[in-house]
Amino acid sequence: MTATLPDLVIAAFITFCRVGACFMVMPGLSSARVPLQIRLFVAVAATLALLMNMSDQVIPYVRRQPAELALIVISESLIGGLIGLMARFYVLALQFIASAISMMVGFNGGMGHSIAESEPESTLAALISFAGLMLLFVLDFHHEIVKALVLSYQLAPLNAFFNPQSSLVDLTDTLSEAFMVMLRLGSPFLAYSLLVNLAIGFVNKLTPQIPVYFISLPFVITGGFILLYLGMPIFLSLFAGSFASVTVGR
Repeated sequence: MTATLPDLVIAAFITFCRVGACFMVMPGLSSARVPLQIRLFVAVAATLALLMNMSDQVIPYVRRQPAELALIVISESLIGGLIGLMARFYVLALQFIASAISMMVGFNGGMGHSIAESEPESTLAALISFAGLMLLFVLDFHHEIVKALVLSYQLAPLNAFFNPQSSLVDLTDTLSEAFMVMLRLGSPFLAYSLLVNLAIGFVNKLTPQIPVYFISLPFVITGGFILLYLGMPIFLSLFAGSFASVTVGR
């Protein structure tokens, strides 16, 4: 099929629907700290790069009727959003366990501005979340996202409309596996919180006249920071190592 200039423009727009929707919700690029122009330019550049290699899978569908093209645009946007959401859910799970860790070590008093998101969170949670996101970019997780976009044309070609049931199953499985991964990563801090608060409760029962809470809080925070210092390298390495299997590996 000989492609004319209008065919190439329509093919680029159809490809941009899947790529742009993915980049719109994927972690990092979807942050409020990233200007809209940069997000747009990155999505356009990735679209043109993919179209050069995926043109034979897109151009045969550009001469459909307008109603069929509208359905293709909607389906492509939903598929791209699904790929981006699966990666975003994994990072949101990290933010959840980071907030839980800051609460378990007693360092969640002051809420501040998040670095990657617009919602406020504690300083320790923002530090852990940003460290995990930065590590994913250092390890080229965005390349895995682009690879997933390329492979998605084999699993969900343009002639196959978006399947809501299969998509909900994928999102549910991603949430379940991400929660289990984060539960394993945060289990040392959970055990620390249970043991130290149980010990403080026993001390408070033995000496009720002493304000144990105000005396013990510095020791709880110090112990939590020591545990964080010793366990954070393994925590981040396991977090980055499980990204591909939980999200794009699906």
